[in-house]
Amino acid sequence: MIYGVRSNGKKHGLVLTRPLVVETILDRANYTPNRDLRNVKVIEPAAGDGAFATIIVHRLYLSAVNFNFCFRQALANLIFFELDEEVGESLKINVHRLLKTFSVDDIPVGLIRIEDFLLSKTDKCDLIVGNPPYVRHEKIPQNSKELYRKLFPTFKHRSDLYIAFYDKSLRLLNKNGVLSFICSNRWLKNQYGESLRRLINLKYSLDEIIDLEKTNPFEEEVIAYPAITTIRHSLPNKQSTYYSVHHLNQLENLDKGSVLGRGFDVSNPASWFISSELNEVQHSNLSSIEDQGFQIGIGIATGLDKVFIRDDFQSKIENELLMPIVLAKDLKGNELKWSGNHLLNPYDHTGKLIDLSKFPKAKMYLELHRDKLESRHIAKKRPELWYKTIDRVNPRLLHEMKILLPDISGNNHIMIDEGNLYPHHNIYYITSKNTEIKKVKLLAAILSSDFIKKQLIQLGTTMNGGYPRWQSQTLRKLRIPIVDAIPESISSLLLKAYEEMDFDKINKLVGEIEQSKFAEHMSHLTKKAV
Repeated sequence: MIYGVRSNGKKHGLVLTRPLVVETILDRANYTPNRDLRNVKVIEPAAGDGAFATIIVHRLYLSAVNFNFCFRQALANLIFFELDEEVGESLKINVHRLLKTFSVDDIPVGLIRIEDFLLSKTDKCDLIVGNPPYVRHEKIPQNSKELYRKLFPTFKHRSDLYIAFYDKSLRLLNKNGVLSFICSNRWLKNQYGESLRRLINLKYSLDEIIDLEKTNPFEEEVIAYPAITTIRHSLPNKQSTYYSVHHLNQLENLDKGSVLGRGFDVSNPASWFISSELNEVQHSNLSSIEDQGFQIGIGIATGLDKVFIRDDFQSKIENELLMPIVLAKDLKGNELKWSGNHLLNPYDHTGKLIDLSKFPKAKMYLELHRDKLESRHIAKKRPELWYKTIDRVNPRLLHEMKILLPDISGNNHIMIDEGNLYPHHNIYYITSKNTEIKKVKLLAAILSSDFIKKQLIQLGTTMNGGYPRWQSQTLRKLRIPIVDAIPESISSLLLKAYEEMDFDKINKLVGEIEQSKFAEHMSHLTKKAV
């Protein structure tokens, strides 16, 4: 269990794909029994217990029957990788059971490889398909992240593990070879996917994307924002096809008009899936949040919240080391209700780790949890810093006025902390060099409007239920009215609507500004404001 256990008790990275989705991927990649498949070399880089492998083997067998070639010999062209030994045993059992029905009594050597595909040595192939692991950046061991950054040029920023799978797989394709993954669609929109998008745009052809975000293509409920992406090792094309699927049964008739595919220009990978309407918005009398003097950040990642964050620290830890911390659960129902949790801050005012001998209570408490703290990858890298947090604490942030934006939230109201709480890792925040609360509240009002939600949906990802997610790379792409250029008559009404949580009024006022009703006034002030 290299990536740990999810909240449902299952392993990180292991999410099984429904058979209909597997069949669709193989159909779109043209790995079908009505073709002679004897020489088609196939790799599945993360086979799990055999969702893809069994169907691939079955199709190869049917092709052997149809075209009269030796099925057992053709198995030499298939490789199924699986990292987890326990899961790999299930894979072997399932494949062996299937092979026996085709009169093959053993598993050919090399068919199943229990090893890390990303670190493996293998020849090039014609087809790579599968469901690469779903492992967020913070769940990847630090030593693995450092190695993957060296091996895979597109594994940058806060990449999910699947970026490395895309990178290696693309480079293994023969000429005209095909890669087709069922995977998160976030790399198509987020900052960490930009290098991968550019690589594809330069050297490969993005054939099609089948967006399954509104469906559940897996054998369990997960928030994964899935899409089937098919990429070919051929000269880059200028147009690709995008399908938005609302029900899985539509996959059976994609080419018969069950879903209307639309073409999109792939020549500018930096703006994939940003609609022309949104591009027009970016050229109007609007500006980015940061261009207006605001700063965007994300709260602290401790590496072991159960130790560093508690609601009963007061009697256990010296008060000077405690900071009230706001968690995402404190921002519910359009209200900020602090749960009483504090952060144990192990740093002094200079940013260095504290000398524990000067804080006997903290020393005793941390020593009780030393084994857990030392087992973290961040501590293994620097054992002498075993009680550090992943992120350093910025004491000034506690006292700054800040807009709080939980990564996943169903709130309509955008809440503000006036300088009392420190944000946790799953909360993004916006601060301003200008401490005038009016300006911060105007920005909060704008961010709560449908105008912004529409941009968020187009730029980023949405939760089940249609709520957009706040993420730093998306926040930086938003285009908002110039706050300093909003006429006083409008700003006063907007502030009143914000205080009263009158979202209809906010939408009306922001809509008027966005439509440039006051364009002449705003354009006059734009140069001053930016």
